[in-house]
Amino acid sequence: MKKVHLGVIIAGAAVGLAALILTALGNPTNMGFCIACFLRDISGAVGLHSAAKVQYVRPEIIGLVLGAFIMSVASKEFKARAGSSPAIRFVLGAFVVIGALAFLGCPLRMVLRLGGGDLNALVGLIGFTGGILLGIASLKKGFSLKRSYEAHKAEGGVLPTVMAALLILVVTVPALFKFSEEGPGSMRAPFWIALVIALVVGALAQKSRLCMVGGLRDAFMLKDFHLLYGFVAIFVVTLVGNLAMGKFHLGFALQPIAHSAHLWNLLGMVLVGWGSVLLGGCPLRQLILAAQGNGDSAVTVFGMLVGAALAHNFGLAGNPDSKSEAGESMIDARGYSCPMPVVMVQNEVKKNAPASLDVLVDSMTCVENVTRFAEKQGYKVEYAAEGEDFRLKLNK
Repeated sequence: MKKVHLGVIIAGAAVGLAALILTALGNPTNMGFCIACFLRDISGAVGLHSAAKVQYVRPEIIGLVLGAFIMSVASKEFKARAGSSPAIRFVLGAFVVIGALAFLGCPLRMVLRLGGGDLNALVGLIGFTGGILLGIASLKKGFSLKRSYEAHKAEGGVLPTVMAALLILVVTVPALFKFSEEGPGSMRAPFWIALVIALVVGALAQKSRLCMVGGLRDAFMLKDFHLLYGFVAIFVVTLVGNLAMGKFHLGFALQPIAHSAHLWNLLGMVLVGWGSVLLGGCPLRQLILAAQGNGDSAVTVFGMLVGAALAHNFGLAGNPDSKSEAGESMIDARGYSCPMPVVMVQNEVKKNAPASLDVLVDSMTCVENVTRFAEKQGYKVEYAAEGEDFRLKLNK
């Protein structure tokens, strides 16, 4: 292994390991990190959209930006630049996140989903690759966002300053923000642990130039596979980790926070791949570039925040599968430790009072806990093993 590739491999492995840890500590399954999803949560927390299930000030985003900022300053790589078609970048940033939320994940989460066995992400990868090829074709035909120019340091420090202010406010005046009580926004690792992990990942991502779109773009355009090593390292670490912890579930149906509307998975990631090539980097890379002084990337990030709000305000975001093939209510609690499966069932019963409900779990402890709760609510419970998982059928 050439030494030149070691940095990006270490960074990719660290991202994969961090994602596994954050998921184990409470983040949604296959969503230890997701730039699009977490920007959407922040967008909801500050009131830009009203989707109650996806509102939370994600410390992972704050940590990524501040970690990259600290590393860039320490290594004397912080350089304030701006002026490269900011309006177009804002719009492209919005489009990229709308596409990502149609798929239910950014390129980084796409890799994490693949590592968890979600074959819907394979459809997304096909679309993502197609979008990158379209972006490359656009570049070859002369598309350009033009050059940037040296700017005042204050311009380059906009996003790190915003994130530092957001951190101070959420810690000192949390009542200013909205927080989900159910759904993905309510599933979160402990705030300070997530922040510290993200600081480390942000620093490594800045130093290694890790970029999901860059790996495939450079492979196709330049026959340069350097960044692709990071892409592969994330996948390998998450795959091995999920297999070791019994969290690998191969298939299309009822994957965690995912859907099997293949056309939308495909088209959503085509838009992400195309837009990211034109912007010069995936959503993760835009955060890192903005952290090291790129004012144009900061504009892109603000566009992504607005795009996330638009996706939910106009019904453009994908909806996770939540029904069985028979049309019955379904909860997929695989990958969650107790008491989360019981909480998920409790929320469904309280909200919809279904006459019948299927629940998927992956441990006998969860079977016993859900059964006790359901029987107290007047349900008759039956369960059966399905491979390494269990399906509970609750009926009134």
